Amino acid sequence: MSQLLTTRPSLLVRLRDAADGEAWRQFVELYASLIYGLARKWGLQDADAADVTQEVFHKVSTAIRKLEYDPRCGSFRGWLLTLTRHGLHDFLARRKKHDQGSGDSDMLARLEEQPGREEEEAFWDQEYERRVFAWAVERVRPCFKEPTWQAFWQVAVEGKTGGEVAQALGMTVGAVYVAKCRVQARLRAEIDTLESV
Repeated sequence: MSQLLTTRPSLLVRLRDAADGEAWRQFVELYASLIYGLARKWGLQDADAADVTQEVFHKVSTAIRKLEYDPRCGSFRGWLLTLTRHGLHDFLARRKKHDQGSGDSDMLARLEEQPGREEEEAFWDQEYERRVFAWAVERVRPCFKEPTWQAFWQVAVEGKTGGEVAQALGMTVGAVYVAKCRVQARLRAEIDTLESV
């Protein structure tokens, strides 16, 4: 997945309808782990990261109704990252205000340990691509017999050679690479449906 994936505009339009449960389910499935993961990277505990994730989704549900998406002005994922950063800053500010006067320097240390902007953006994009790949794998894996799937997985994901996999699975090297190509094509098609209008 070398090219950067984008969020399809039709999903963004559907999110304007709060009653479109399927659109929101798909949105949460794709983005919850990104928001939660960034919150954890900022040093938040599990429950606090989950709270920030819910707060960001609430902000999205409110702001999406007025969002005029124009990819020339920036990506949706970039906008969501900005909302997430604001949510994290708001959470830490509330906590700091609540903890004020406690003499605890833990919050200051946590703020100083925050990832840099470039590191944060790289993490965000990488986690999104991982999540999209996992989403596609969940949908595609049942379509293939186990030897075909294992041939793909062991060569493409685990990095084993075609010869190693062929010997382990009792296949020819050619059959291993054919299996790999078939699964990759199906994964790409599944990802394309996610990104299509």
